[in-house]
Amino acid sequence: MSTVQRMQQISSLAQGDARVAAATGPRRFKYLNPPLLFVAAALVAYGLIVVYSAIAGDEDYSFSRQLAGVLVGAVIMLALFRFDYHQLSHYLVFFLIINVLLIMSPHLPLLGQSVNGATSWVALGPVRFQPGEFAKITVILQAASVVSRYSGKLDDPRDFLKALGLMLIPFVCIMTQPDLGTGLVYLFIAGVALVVGGAKPRYLVIIVGVVAGGIIALFLLDPLADSLAGTDVLLKDYQRARLLVFLDNSYDTSGDGYNLQQAKIAVGSGGFLGKGWMRATQSTLGYLPEAPTDFIFCVLAEQFGFVGSILLLGLYAALIVLSFRIAYNANDLFGTTIVMCVAGMWLFQILENVGMDIGLMPITGIPLPFVSYGSSFMVVNFVMLGFVGSVWSHSGR
Repeated sequence: MSTVQRMQQISSLAQGDARVAAATGPRRFKYLNPPLLFVAAALVAYGLIVVYSAIAGDEDYSFSRQLAGVLVGAVIMLALFRFDYHQLSHYLVFFLIINVLLIMSPHLPLLGQSVNGATSWVALGPVRFQPGEFAKITVILQAASVVSRYSGKLDDPRDFLKALGLMLIPFVCIMTQPDLGTGLVYLFIAGVALVVGGAKPRYLVIIVGVVAGGIIALFLLDPLADSLAGTDVLLKDYQRARLLVFLDNSYDTSGDGYNLQQAKIAVGSGGFLGKGWMRATQSTLGYLPEAPTDFIFCVLAEQFGFVGSILLLGLYAALIVLSFRIAYNANDLFGTTIVMCVAGMWLFQILENVGMDIGLMPITGIPLPFVSYGSSFMVVNFVMLGFVGSVWSHSGR
């Protein structure tokens, strides 16, 4: 074989290897969305830094458990990126049954546990978790399954009421615990699904008016109902106190009013650049309650100041915008609704958590996505992210 022929053979083999690499290499990563993963990874890393400082020296929390939640969640997320979400569009009844079973499970004898006046926890040996948190996943899938059946046309009042009734079942179940914070998340998910599903604006306005009127009536009638029954009937004492604190910051200076004042002090004391990592005195000295969970934003603001807070909100904005783009490019209503409900849920939780920490929203105990302490909460958010990635990778790009 001549030198020229040998060189031609080597060149041919090299080109063949390049074609094989081009055909096989990218396929390993074709299900991944680099911008989405980068933003999520930055949020999780930022959250871990803040959580580590918030729980340092506190034996009630475990940083290794938080890391375990990240690892488990990441594995599930990557699996869901490859999973074709279309396969779930016809399982409405299944999702409804799962929601009822999950949300009502804390009422089962020997399983349920009451924490802060709500029977919303389940204990299986050393493992304790909130089934209502995991139900957020199936609540979204149920809502997407409902509206996709009407092909974006919820203009008939009967169809609208049917869809609304199905979506209210999880809310009714969660209020038996009662867990108002999670219930509000369910309502917001339902609202987003109805908007995406093509509900007429006047129907939505009527529903918002009914809900607002119901909340006002509930607040006004609660003292009378409690006095007649001799126990809490409609609102728990702590729920009523949180609403009153929102209306008047000076109310309940030893309870939720105190918590809110300490939260504001923590945020304000961070200044422009913050006090520095591990130097958040409000949380480390015990002034800030539930610092790793409900008030984690206060810990972040105290340590990293205005700049660190803007960085966090910027990452959240990028996550929401990327999700909206994926929803816009989805090739079916089911996929669009899933992503919009996930993004809407994240947005609601962000606004509520940050808002309650600075006194702009009522205190509800809603955690901050990808940042607050809680391994099960972390897993749920990764699962949500996995479904967003599934819609992205199976929408005929």
